[in-house]
Amino acid sequence: MLDSPDQQISLTDPDSRSMATSGRGSGVVGYNVQVAVDTEHHLIVAHEVTNSGSDRAQPANMGKQAKAVLKTETLDAVADRGYFNSPEILACHEAGITVILPKPLTSGAKSDGRFGKQDFAYLPGEDAYRCPAGELLPYRYTNEEDGKMLRRYWTTACQNCSLKSQCTTGPERRIARWEHEHLLEAVQQRLDANPEAMRLRRETVEHPFGTIRRGWGRRTSSQKRFQK
Repeated sequence: MLDSPDQQISLTDPDSRSMATSGRGSGVVGYNVQVAVDTEHHLIVAHEVTNSGSDRAQPANMGKQAKAVLKTETLDAVADRGYFNSPEILACHEAGITVILPKPLTSGAKSDGRFGKQDFAYLPGEDAYRCPAGELLPYRYTNEEDGKMLRRYWTTACQNCSLKSQCTTGPERRIARWEHEHLLEAVQQRLDANPEAMRLRRETVEHPFGTIRRGWGRRTSSQKRFQK
């Protein structure tokens, strides 16, 4: 088991994998069903079964399948925060898919009651960030991390800042900016401009699942192995 790529082995169904459930620390061995549903008729236009326990690698894949079925050059897609993935958003952009989805709240600083990255305003003309105290964090250098090129910003003014305890526990607050960060900012701007988008998502993609599960009495789907 430890030698397998994902450290999982199922003796009864070699293709199945552990899927997280709503219960803390719980899961079920099975598959992940992906669907793309149109907002007008609530019909499934594309679907796929994967054994990935996460949805983060699916936006571009499902978006491209939906585009092919609908025979359209562009597509507007709405997903929940479980699909948020920076490279996938870039892939959607390159494929003509305009996405709306909320960003997960994963900032350790924010959960600890300190300022999050969203509290820092990026100034394109100056290529710098403005912090909540009004100081500018200029660009310092670029490096690669997890396959992404990140630009780094910070200021030396943090030491004497009255808001430092609300901002960072280190010598200075540093901000990282992905080279395609403007695409992530555009996603957030679209979400802010369309606050009903997430309700539309629930009423659309959850609708077929509700019909299958409640109307047809199918609480789960049955599958064993991928087709060869």
